[in-house]
Order: sequence, then structure tokens, then C-alpha cells
Amino acid sequence: MEFMIKDKIKQVKKGDQSAFEDIVAFFQNKIYQHCYRMLGNAHEAEDIAQEAFIRAYINIHSYDDRRKFSTWLYRIATNLTIDRIRKRKPDYYLDAEIKGTEGLNMYSQLEADNRLPEEEVESLELKSYIHQEISELPPKYRTIIILRYLEEFSLKEISEILDIPLGTVKTRIHRGREALRKKLRHV
Repeated sequence: MEFMIKDKIKQVKKGDQSAFEDIVAFFQNKIYQHCYRMLGNAHEAEDIAQEAFIRAYINIHSYDDRRKFSTWLYRIATNLTIDRIRKRKPDYYLDAEIKGTEGLNMYSQLEADNRLPEEEVESLELKSYIHQEISELPPKYRTIIILRYLEEFSLKEISEILDIPLGTVKTRIHRGREALRKKLRHV
């Protein structure tokens, strides 16, 4: 798959704009999900994902073909997401009730897995609680935890996405896990 992406990038660099559509089609859901996990807001996640693709297209000439394109694209999306988090007020939470509904939050919109209703409720409550605790971590730890455990990137890929040394990635993962462990110790 990486070969196909690199071939499309070569076409884009030669001026074929339609080749970028294939790249967007392949990555758009992954980038949106990444942004959504970090922001907890569907509209903001859509905006940031779209902006990430626009920036990637505009700056495609600066992409280094020797590296994975997905890492470069996730770095753009992560940086834009962190910028958005810094700019907004900290009074928005993932489990906040959706306006105009009674008792619904963003987690109630998750797809069901054909489990018993009681199990589903327990699972949603636990997920909601864990995501809430992750969202309350400082941004540098939140980003690392999301990239490592929700997005499942390798340490090296995280290092490249965030443009920080591998040792710093390891330290932040350890400290982020410890902070999360303290918050979740009674679960």
C-alpha cells in the first residue's frame, strides 16, 4: 500500500491533482478519527482533518520520499490539533451533554457490537470514563497516549510525527501511563 501511495505522490508532484484525491480517500477516515480522538468534537475534527489534507497538498514538495507518508500526514494533523486545543477554552469535555438532547453525549453515538444491553452500557461507561481521563491529561501526554495506544503507532513513528527524540517519546509514554494509572486505579 505504501508503494501505491508513493506512486500517487509522484503523480501529484508532477502536477496531477486528481492523484491526491486517491490519497485523501485512503487516509481521510484515519485522519478524521485521529483528530476526533484528540478533540472530542466531530465538527472540529472534520475541520482539522480537511486542513491537514490542504496543508499536505500545498506542501507536498517538502515531503521526503524516504519516509512514510502516513507519518508525515499524521504529524501535520497532530500539530493542527494541538494548535486547536491550545486556542480553545478548556471548558469543553467529551462527555458533555449534546445540546437539544436529554442525557446523550458523544459516546452514545458509538456503534454497537451486538452485545447485551447491560454489557454495552458498562462498556460505554468505561470507555467514556477512560477517554475522559485521557482528555484531562496534559496535551503532551494526551497526544502520546492517543498516538501509541489508540492509533497504535510505533515509538519511532511517534518520534517522527511529533518531531521529538525517541527518548522523549519513551519518557512521555511512561509519565502519561503513570498519570493515567493513578487516575484509573480504582476502576
